[in-house]
Amino acid sequence: MLRFILPSRIVLLIALLFSGFAQAVPSDAKVAGFAGTDYWQVVKEAEEGRTQVQAREAGQLINVKGEEWRHWRNQWVTPAGAYAIGGTLAVLAIFYLIIGQKKLDHPRSGQLIERWKRLDRANHWTVAILFIILAISGLSILYGKFFLRAAMGDSLWASYIMLCKLAHNYLGPIFVIGLLFMIVRWIKHNFFNRTDLIWFLKGGGIIGKAHPSAGYMNGGEKVWFWLLTIVGIVVCGSGLVLDFQNFGQVRETMQIANLLHAAGSLILIVGSFGHIYIGTVGTEGALEGMKTGYVDETWAKQHHDLWYEEVKGKQDS
Repeated sequence: MLRFILPSRIVLLIALLFSGFAQAVPSDAKVAGFAGTDYWQVVKEAEEGRTQVQAREAGQLINVKGEEWRHWRNQWVTPAGAYAIGGTLAVLAIFYLIIGQKKLDHPRSGQLIERWKRLDRANHWTVAILFIILAISGLSILYGKFFLRAAMGDSLWASYIMLCKLAHNYLGPIFVIGLLFMIVRWIKHNFFNRTDLIWFLKGGGIIGKAHPSAGYMNGGEKVWFWLLTIVGIVVCGSGLVLDFQNFGQVRETMQIANLLHAAGSLILIVGSFGHIYIGTVGTEGALEGMKTGYVDETWAKQHHDLWYEEVKGKQDS
């Protein structure tokens, strides 16, 4: 008797399973059978409604846009960023070896002029330090798997990349606040005028003895400010989209945000190399202003003569 009961129960179980599979396929599905070629064609077209799961986007078994995202990220953004970073560093190194540091034409006067308020310096260094941490962690996430993983070993690499991810996610919003405060505070100094056009035509006085006139900010500083403002807002906005997934962004939105965030960040990193070079080893006395808040009158007259005359005029009046 047992011989007949067991096979009948097995047949009943199989029938129930097939009945469940049939119910899982929507009635409007363009299929001839559950595992038929028509069914899988519908799946590959990424249409929704192929499962019984009700969560957001869970009914879409395949996200075809993911392959497009991987293509843009791996074939364009990642290699282009590597070439841009390596090329910029190489150009700056060659420039320094050939031209060297831009020295002051005359001895320092010993008379100092206040250039940056304490709040400005605190804001600048906060944003700068956060930028460096975010750049290092972001570059590690983007490129680290190509060389750091083999050098560190899997265990150390896992800990390091998790630290990078946490630092990037939690420090990013603080960077957004600092950057926005900087933009609002400094925007009044960074509108272009005719003086900046002449400054550009003379190459900013980087090569040779010419020193084109400049106000509180010269043309190069204004370019960096607007690059940091425009691209920085794109980077910050896309970063917040990636950081706070709880607002219901779909996968395609996250993929677009990821590409914008990576491309914009690489542009800012490359641009920062020039800013850091000119503000440190490239120009004598430039770093002193942001460190102490004061610059020597000789430096002010040579690099920002219009601003120097304005300050002296206020002091004499």
